[in-house]
Amino acid sequence: MNNEIYITDYNCVTPLGFDVSSNWNALLEGKSGVSLHKIIENQEPFYASMIEDEKLNEKFDKVFEAQSPQHFTRLEKMFLLSLKPLVEKHPVSEDTAFILSTTKGNISLLKNQKILPEGAFLSGLAQKIADFFGFKTKPVVVSNACVSGVMAIAVAKNMIRAGKYKDAFVIAGDEISEFVISGFNSFQAIGTGICKPYDKNRDGINIGEAAAAVYITSKSKGNEKFSFKITGDSAVNDANHISGPSRTGDGLFASIRNAMKEAQVSPQEIDFISAHGTATLYNDEMEAIAFNRMELQDIPLNSMKAYYGHCLGASGLLESIISMESALNNILIPSKNFEEPGISQSLNIIKENQPADIRYILKTASGFGGCNAAVVLEKI
Repeated sequence: MNNEIYITDYNCVTPLGFDVSSNWNALLEGKSGVSLHKIIENQEPFYASMIEDEKLNEKFDKVFEAQSPQHFTRLEKMFLLSLKPLVEKHPVSEDTAFILSTTKGNISLLKNQKILPEGAFLSGLAQKIADFFGFKTKPVVVSNACVSGVMAIAVAKNMIRAGKYKDAFVIAGDEISEFVISGFNSFQAIGTGICKPYDKNRDGINIGEAAAAVYITSKSKGNEKFSFKITGDSAVNDANHISGPSRTGDGLFASIRNAMKEAQVSPQEIDFISAHGTATLYNDEMEAIAFNRMELQDIPLNSMKAYYGHCLGASGLLESIISMESALNNILIPSKNFEEPGISQSLNIIKENQPADIRYILKTASGFGGCNAAVVLEKI
């Protein structure tokens, strides 16, 4: 049994591009996928980060043209496009896990349906994707609000470390739907423009959609293009409120403390924090408190929400991928739209592209129901 577990490959599908390089180049240029969209009839357009149907279908048809006449939903197309490049490079065996992270899956299939297709259920969605690529093990679904993407990394690491699998493909995704928009509208949480995490003038989130995939293995082969060791992880539920975070940051503080303890790193050794940063009043304040409690207030930090919106179950995995890309390129991406602090405790929020030597990354996430998660990644 190997205690060292690595991420050695990844890919993503977002409004900024259908692979990592196009996403990275867009981020370097400061581009945002957030724009005005009219999604619900009889409602005004609002700001969201949404993949254009025409571009998605064109890409899908080009990549999968000869492979299957089977019908796939928008979300399933996003999943397939993100995972295909990884499966082509890393063989699927009897000991390979398939882990799917999502909060709502194909929830749009519930509308006006008397008989629900199999893909309407999370287990059915996972099985459909697994069957397409020929996975031999039973799929694992991680659906724990907005920490799902980060938790899926931890689930893969711990299952491989326990000897249940030799490697794993982790895939995360969610799409914008009437259900999701209606839910956040009920909280009056959707912002009036492109969101401004941690800024004094922030007024709410932007919803986003994306799919992301990583390959995780106990074997660092040496000939890999890159390798990131998953050195520590933790998930803690503070049970504060169904939708509101702990005002004292207890759950996030405990998650970070546990993950860093397992990774055996001090606050001073963390080189970069990829935070949750939803641009809501209570989330950003809670994070500032938790980071200060962990003495991480001086570590460079960003939120990717003004580029991608909040992609729910995909956000943690997508933002982890962008963090690793930052480490590989030795460049920190700014927290877009941050101008004036709107939190009670100081944070070292990145304001412009800047060079940096990044070894240890701390990725955090928080979500409804009081859930919080953290993972520490080490560039090898």
